[in-house]
This record gives sequence, structure tokens and C-alpha cells, in this order.
Amino acid sequence: MSRRLMKREYGPSLVRLAAPHWQRASRLMRAAIVLGGVALLAALVAAALTLENASYSHGGRVPFSFEYRGLYRAAPERGEFVRVRSRWPDGSLKFSYAVGPLALPPYGGELNGELPLFAAGFIRSLSRHYAGFALRAEGKTRISTKLTGYEVAFFANVEGRRMYGRDVLLTPAEAHPRAGVVVTMLTSPKASAQVDSPLEVGDTGVLVRPLKSFAFG
Repeated sequence: MSRRLMKREYGPSLVRLAAPHWQRASRLMRAAIVLGGVALLAALVAAALTLENASYSHGGRVPFSFEYRGLYRAAPERGEFVRVRSRWPDGSLKFSYAVGPLALPPYGGELNGELPLFAAGFIRSLSRHYAGFALRAEGKTRISTKLTGYEVAFFANVEGRRMYGRDVLLTPAEAHPRAGVVVTMLTSPKASAQVDSPLEVGDTGVLVRPLKSFAFG
């Protein structure tokens, strides 16, 4: 078999052209080129992973799962099951999505009647948790064709910056549930041109996927 891998009219290969320069380069320059190539490869891999969907599943008493993209796992705060988020280049918070437990007290009647009563105390706890807390709205909300919940929309200062917040109380579709989850979403006011109110958090941008894909079981 001929050792010539390229026709003469196509000229020398890139490797052949680069070989003399590589041989004349100092050891330091070669190391810099290798490290630059490794960094570029890592950046390409990270970009590819960002474009792929990730998922999270939780077992236990109230199992659930959701998908996300453009968000990254972070250490959950005390009492949370999971937290994913993204930050601006300066390190400030851009988006955050967290899921924690919901425990309703014993109640009579229907769930739709209990959630507004429970929300009154829940809102008070939010006002103690967040600096600059200001309630925007509360009420029943539909997450998907199979899942409805109760939302609390608010403004708050998080890590020293003003944020839009939206908490959604969710329970499995069962008779008289008392255990569920609280989905907590935070969005920087500058993160999306389509979001200009806490009520719109999770309706557009990267928080849509984890919210709309959330499912019990």
C-alpha cells in the first residue's frame, strides 16, 4: 500500500506545515499550546453538556422528578431536597430553582380550602426568611395538565440584590394529602426581558423546563 495519504495536488498536510514551527518552539510554548488545547476541549464539552437535558429524581415519602437545562447543581439550603441555579459572570445570582418538603397540618374539608389558610402562615415565614420581602400575589395556579398548586409571588433581596420570587405549593393527586413539596424559584429582574413580574417567574426562560416537567412518582 502506498504511504502517500494525500494527493500531491492537495499540498502538504496541516501537521506537516506545523511540524517545523513545533520543533522550533520552546518547551514553555509547547506546554502553553497543549494546555490551551485541553482548555478548549473542556469548554466544548461543557457547552455540549449545557445543551443537554439533565434530570433529578427523589425518592422517599413523596417521590418526584424534574428535568433542567442551563442550570447547575448547588448545595441545598437547610431543609431542601435539591437546588439548581445559574449565576451572572460577576457571580451574582441569576436563576434558582429549589424543592423542599411541604407538611400540612391536620385539616377537615377540601385541599382547596386548606391551602389558602396554610399560605397565611407560610407567607409570614417568607417575610422572616427574606430581607425586603414584599408580597405580590397568591392563589391557585396550574403547573401542567395534570398538576395544580398554590402559588405565592413576591419581591425579595437575595445575596444583596433585588429578585423576583415565586413559591409553588404542590401535593400529589390523592385524597386528603398532607405531604407535598414547595418549589422555590428566584429570577433576577435582568435575566429575561419577558419576565417583569414575580408572577411570570417560571413561565419563560430556563425555569420553565424544571417547573413544567415536575412530576410526582
